[in-house]
Parts: sequence; C-alpha cells; structure tokens
Amino acid sequence: MDIFKIIDDFQRIDGDALGRMEFATRRHFMNRIGSKVAQVAVPTFFASVVNKAFAQSAAAIDVLNYALTLEYLEDEFYKAGNAAANLIPASDKVIFTQIGKHETQHVAFLVKALGAKAIAKPTFDFKYGGAFADVFTNYKTFVTVSSALEDTGVRAYKGQAGALLADPQILEYALQVHSVEARHAAMTRRLAATVTANPAMKGWITGKEGAVPAIYAGEENMMQGGKDLKGLASKSDAAVTEAFDEPLTKEAVLAIAGPFIKA
Repeated sequence: MDIFKIIDDFQRIDGDALGRMEFATRRHFMNRIGSKVAQVAVPTFFASVVNKAFAQSAAAIDVLNYALTLEYLEDEFYKAGNAAANLIPASDKVIFTQIGKHETQHVAFLVKALGAKAIAKPTFDFKYGGAFADVFTNYKTFVTVSSALEDTGVRAYKGQAGALLADPQILEYALQVHSVEARHAAMTRRLAATVTANPAMKGWITGKEGAVPAIYAGEENMMQGGKDLKGLASKSDAAVTEAFDEPLTKEAVLAIAGPFIKA
C-alpha cells in the first residue's frame, strides 16, 4: 500500500483532508502512526478517512454492506474453525490463522468505512441446514466449505464492481480486498484438492465444476470481449475457461449464502 500516494489522492479530491486528519506533514503522520502500531492501525485509519473524505452514494453503501455480510460470514467461519480442537492439522494451521486475520481486518475496514450505516452481524449456521453437519469436526468438510466460501466471495466482489463506478475510490478499495480473497481461494482450492483427494481440482476454476454447482454457474463461458474463444491456441475449452473468472450477481450470491444465515 503506497500511503503517501493515497494521501496525495485525498488532497486532490478534498483539500482539507489532511487538516481533518490533524497531521501537518508526512513525517508527523508517520511519527503519529508509529511502526509498532501501523499493522493494526492503518486499515482502520484509512477506512475512517475513506468514510470522511469521499461521498458515498446509496449504491456504494448497499454494495459495502453486501460485502460486509460476506466478510462477517467468512470471519466467523474462520474464528470457529481456528478455535475448534483437533480440526486443522498443525501443518495447515498457519494458513487458516492468517486467512482468519485477513477476514477480521476486512470486517473492521468495512464497519469503520460505513460507520452508523453498517449492518449488524447476522447469526450464522455453518452446518448449512445439515449439509455440512461435521464442518468443525471433519477437516475434509471444513476445507471444502472454506474453498466454496472463498470462490463465492471472489465472484461476488467482481459482480459488484460496476455498481461502484460512481465511487472510484471505494471501487479501488473493494478491488484491494477482492485480490486478497482471490489468493485465499487459490490457497484453499489447492488444500481441498489434496485433502479431498481430487487431483483435478486446481488453484483456478476449470469450467463449471460440479461440487457446488451454483457457485460455478457461468464459469464455462467461452465468450470474452465479444469473441468466441473455443479452440483458442489449440487448447481444450476447459483449459480456456481457466484463464477467465466470471462474476456472480448479488441475487445468485445471496441464494448461495442464504442457508448460512439464520437471522
């Protein structure tokens, strides 16, 4: 994250931004943050600045709360999984601990940015109405659900990018979260391939995968930029689809995530 570039962007859009932050110079700013505090302070700090320095349209608020719902879901999922005794093998614990930290920071960022407009955290049913009854006692199930959540999250963020075109700075921050979620997805997919003994599963999506069909609806699309890519470079259609990710509509995502949300 280029902190100074972001501050310069704020100054161009809002000449009083630095004054409201009560920092006279960049050096003073860095001294106030402090190296030991920066890791936890910066995400929340900048969320606060985004909230104050940029007008949020009604569409942006709706999208951010939609994203917050998904981040609440993931954050609570990893908190429960990381706290469960004898669930995650020691070899993989560091991975899920780090992913959990990211999700907690994403929640903090969105809550701070939305302020009083942030929705309350729902109550979740991670057993998905009984479909994943052993999610916190069976590592195979846990990794499967983790991968499904991350894949859904990546496509969900992508699906709302167009709604943020009137709020370019908020779009930029949403894309920063999106790219991290994509890294989570690749990591958990590779773990799932090993844990579930499914060597066909890769770090990227191949066509319309069958594990949870709704999550991968549309991933078999061969039309990109108005061009039909069938047979591109003598590759199979499945291989071509791996090079492109497709968005999911809000309605599709909520239908997928709905059974996780109790109230």
